[in-house]
Amino acid sequence: MTIPSFAIGIAGGTGAGKTTVAHEITENVEEAATLVPLDNYYKDLGHMAFDERKNVNYDHPSAFEWELLREQLDTLLSGQAVEMPQYDFSEHLRKDDCVTVEPTDVIVLEGILALYDEDVNDMLDLHIYVETDADVRILRRIERDVVDRGRDLEGVMDQYLSTVKPMHEQFIEPTKKDADIIIPEGANAVAVNLLEEKVQAESSEMAAWAARSEQERFEREEYADEGYKQDASEKTGALDESEKTQRLDESEKTQRLDASEETERLDESEKTQRLDASEETERLDESEKTQRLDGNETTGSQSTSEKTEPES
Repeated sequence: MTIPSFAIGIAGGTGAGKTTVAHEITENVEEAATLVPLDNYYKDLGHMAFDERKNVNYDHPSAFEWELLREQLDTLLSGQAVEMPQYDFSEHLRKDDCVTVEPTDVIVLEGILALYDEDVNDMLDLHIYVETDADVRILRRIERDVVDRGRDLEGVMDQYLSTVKPMHEQFIEPTKKDADIIIPEGANAVAVNLLEEKVQAESSEMAAWAARSEQERFEREEYADEGYKQDASEKTGALDESEKTQRLDESEKTQRLDASEETERLDESEKTQRLDASEETERLDESEKTQRLDGNETTGSQSTSEKTEPES
């Protein structure tokens, strides 16, 4: 999944009914919702002895690893899976194994201080505070810790009076000011039904968004494929044109060479003709000279004859 999710934060005092609300408002969207328990992000105290871990104030904001929560919540909202830590309440210890959590249309962060951290609040689209009477909450706390988590009653009462009650008043209850919706008396049926409808609407909208996104991605890939084919065709055409140009250049070069050779042949023929004409002229000049000499000799003979005649 690569779509942004709708994120809900559900806060409230211990035993207020936060987990019940979280399950009921996401019941009808089933796998389209992911529950992120804030308790899973208690700091890893594996370096401490059990008796030391029992005395830690787990209702104080410093008990949580906020940086890890911010990082993993941001990753989920970006459409990527995370390896979420798990917590062992009977041992007050983070478990060795993590659980792979996939992003979904709706992500619900639930815990006593779900609305405490400003950075986390900025990631949430809907802020809910569950408000329940203190007497009801302490009874639920005792039942949960003794029955479900295997703790002794005296230890639970001591913890409530020394840390749970004062931390609620100092840190948890003041986060109501950041809530968009305050649900009175725990899992109030009217409020839960309205929130359930809201979650279903957001889930449907996200599903429609995903379908549009998938269609757009398909169209982009198809367009890119067509563009690649067009580019390839254009490149082939360009290569063909280049090859034609090269052939024309080669033909022009050949024609130029042929013309040059023809010119050279004509030049040689003209030179030969000139030489022949020169030789012919020389022969004519020699013949003319010979004729002149013969004429001179005849004239001389006649003069001698004329001079000799009178003596006879």
